[in-house]
Amino acid sequence: MKVIKLVSIAVRYLSRYRRRYFFLFLALVVGFAVITAITAVKEGMTDMLYRTAQSHYAGDLIALGGDHDGVGSIFRLEQEAIDTILAAAEQNELKPDRIVMRTNFMNEAAVYYNGNMARLKYVNGVDWDVETDLFNSFNYETKPEKPLEGNESIVISSPIAHYLGIRQGDSLILEVRNYLGQKNTGSFVVAGIIEDKTIFGYFKSYVSRDALNELLGFNHGECSTIGFFFNDKKTDIDWYKTLLQWTLADSGIRTAALMQNRSDFEAEQAAEWSGIKVFILTLEIYLSDVDNLLKAMDVLSYLLFAMMLVIVFISALVTYKLILFERSQELGTMRVLGFQEKDITWVLGIEAVCLVVISIVAGFLFSFILVKILSALPFSDISGFEMFMKDGKLFALYRLENVAINTLAIFVILLPALGIPAFNASRGFLSQMLKGDGE
Repeated sequence: MKVIKLVSIAVRYLSRYRRRYFFLFLALVVGFAVITAITAVKEGMTDMLYRTAQSHYAGDLIALGGDHDGVGSIFRLEQEAIDTILAAAEQNELKPDRIVMRTNFMNEAAVYYNGNMARLKYVNGVDWDVETDLFNSFNYETKPEKPLEGNESIVISSPIAHYLGIRQGDSLILEVRNYLGQKNTGSFVVAGIIEDKTIFGYFKSYVSRDALNELLGFNHGECSTIGFFFNDKKTDIDWYKTLLQWTLADSGIRTAALMQNRSDFEAEQAAEWSGIKVFILTLEIYLSDVDNLLKAMDVLSYLLFAMMLVIVFISALVTYKLILFERSQELGTMRVLGFQEKDITWVLGIEAVCLVVISIVAGFLFSFILVKILSALPFSDISGFEMFMKDGKLFALYRLENVAINTLAIFVILLPALGIPAFNASRGFLSQMLKGDGE
């Protein structure tokens, strides 16, 4: 019963002195909102980069075949290597949520339309039915009118479409160099145009894997990459990479050395070999250079986080001490009426906790407004920044664990800022408190 009475008194006092608490409330709201917005935007940028790279490279764990037997280097996995890789994945019980095979051409591809030509950096041969989710997730300038199928369809990116004046339904010529270095061409009908201005989206196109295999001189069923997707975020991709690497090496398949970053990958590509060599890669290896930027962003976000905590601490300490000084006569009167010092401390503590909880809820809601303001800023004008954005805007991802950590950090920093003044105020000299001279 006593606890209930103390809570009731604290809530009434908080309501009565809400004007005095307003500045402290405002400081806590803004501080928590800024902290939450910073962490949410950082998580959103990281997530968008990963999702964009995941769709571009087709997997969380990727087996890539490098073939030096043809004219120039080309990415290719023959059927024997494909069977061995799939068997190794099953042997090690990787249990991916899905497996995607692609044929990739990234060497002097071109599209021709109405006598004009544009270079393509990426030509991806895909299985339309296997990658339905990918094509449903794209932001289209012109969406396909029916499900993608057949060897005649091609999906291109908007920069290429605008440059050549291509519209949906137009026919164009795709030119590639085949396995022997000869130029091959095929006629395709534009089924859709993707609105993608990221560094991954520019100069990209999608055709069926069978059609691209035919143009490149590959056998039916062959591919360039096998991608393994894992929806479980707790999956240890690096360990799976190591297991797959060891198993393939033991099977007699020529494999690259175990790689940890982009520099290792480039060194393995520069090495001399004959035939096909299998590279076992993760998205972290592909993105290791960009990962350095993300780590720098982490450091910046931690610094901003620490600065906001210091600002919140100082604001709370100064403001709360002033509030308690103004209430010293009231606190002294409570002691005269029979309230014990610890009871007054509890009342002040409950007031503070209620204020902090209300401020955190309001700050969390206010963080959405801050994110809206940030998303309206023209970050897309920064070259290459589109890879961190969703539909041309910053994307905030609110993770429960991050919000919980932010909340805990606020409570930890406010414990001394509010607790120490409350403890001292309730234990001042009674005569000074009644005169209004309490601390």
